[in-house]
Amino acid sequence: MSDAARAEPPPLRGAALGVTSIALALGTFMQVLDSTIANVSLPTIAGNLGVSTDNGTWVITSFAVANGVTVPLTGWLMQRFGVVRTFTASVILFTIASLLCGIAWSLPSLIAFRVLQGAVSGPMIPGSQALLIAIFPHHKRGTALAIWSMTTLVAPVLGPVLGGYISDNYHWGWIFLINVPVGIIAAGITWRSLSTRETPTRKLPIDTVGLLLLAFWVFSLQTMLDLGKDRDWFHNQLIVVLTIFAAIGFVAWAIWEATDRAPAVDLSLFRRRNFAFGTLALCLGYALFFANNLLLPLWLQTQMGYTATWAGFVAAPSGIVAVIATPFIARLRVDARWLATGAFLAFGISYFMRSQYTPDASFWTLTMPLLLQGLAMSMFFVPLVTISLDGLPPERVPSASGISNFARITAGSFAASLTTTYWDRREALHQTRLTEVGNDYSPVYRQTVEQLQATGMSPLQAAGSVMRQIVNQSYLLSSLELFWICGWLTLAMIGVIWITRKPAPSQHTVAAD
Repeated sequence: MSDAARAEPPPLRGAALGVTSIALALGTFMQVLDSTIANVSLPTIAGNLGVSTDNGTWVITSFAVANGVTVPLTGWLMQRFGVVRTFTASVILFTIASLLCGIAWSLPSLIAFRVLQGAVSGPMIPGSQALLIAIFPHHKRGTALAIWSMTTLVAPVLGPVLGGYISDNYHWGWIFLINVPVGIIAAGITWRSLSTRETPTRKLPIDTVGLLLLAFWVFSLQTMLDLGKDRDWFHNQLIVVLTIFAAIGFVAWAIWEATDRAPAVDLSLFRRRNFAFGTLALCLGYALFFANNLLLPLWLQTQMGYTATWAGFVAAPSGIVAVIATPFIARLRVDARWLATGAFLAFGISYFMRSQYTPDASFWTLTMPLLLQGLAMSMFFVPLVTISLDGLPPERVPSASGISNFARITAGSFAASLTTTYWDRREALHQTRLTEVGNDYSPVYRQTVEQLQATGMSPLQAAGSVMRQIVNQSYLLSSLELFWICGWLTLAMIGVIWITRKPAPSQHTVAAD
């Protein structure tokens, strides 16, 4: 164990521990919330700025690309400048960027400020995780991870609710401006409580080649994922070129980082079995969760007539259950692999329940599977992060956290692109099959049209009404297929969990792999 680890400052206690934990959690909450809150507000932003929704997607893409580049650099930044300084500076700069986004006067200015916001927010999630672990006693590390996981999982659920409410009732700029007071409080408390507990720093050479390759392939990958759906994927030359760039850039970057003496990203962590497979399970599980979290509100708003606010309310109970259950789950002294297994089982059952939705499903019918999902969320992050960080010395935790969070965010981007593409394409297939029987030779079709005409509709209106129902049914069938597939994939993740070793009781013992 290094001298830095031995000189580790004592944990905080009492009110100082509680207040500082809240401040660190707020930092995570802001960053995660901002990565989802703009999604539901995109049509409003595009309309207000006088641009098409397709052009407006750069508001999302610019943030994701900039954030994706800086997240894996967290370990290098924190070793160079210290964990407390890096996290606090990140929160302050994020707050300033949020203010600029809220007062943006055009699409180019908003995109520029979103790039800044994404770039400076990279260290916020890994930094808050590392600091929470550091300020809690060793035997309460599970509690620290529980606080971090609650904010990380609840924020994506609340994002659509808050974004939809603000878009429906206020100017869209407030989705960014609400970060300003929260950021000031989080940065102020963190610096006041932890400035005297700064971690040791050392001058590290700047891995210029590694940074450039990282920016190159992450930009290519994120842009390809965000634009692929609207440009028919590999039938579009730009998407093909971006895919080639991403693949070549990734291979070159991985080789460089694995052989460089002072890499910006420590890929040697993947030599550890628990880190490699724990991160894999975390990424795939989060990808499936993110896909379902995206698909359900999308289906409710486009096909079921729900507003953005009410679509968010359907998902809100899962966040409430997660917040209530997580502290209790964190107190359980059981093998982390069993907890993770329980999480994947609960997620799987929740997805299978959703695969039984009907076109006339009530609000409570839609919400019930989300309650089970909330229980799954409470058992998801803590055991998987515990497995991933098993045996790592404290000075390597920020780097490990940065890499695992980067992989998780990238997996979420893949899930979003693949899910929406599959959803639309399967809808087209189902619509084709259903319209094959929707013609004048079908007795059922003729009877339905006649009944609609009897209510006062014209023949054209009656045919349009039937077609609308066909589209609705097609999207429902596509949604049910995706829910069913996600259920089976989630159960398959249980096998990945049991490839890992049982985490050691003391997280400060370096295990040999």
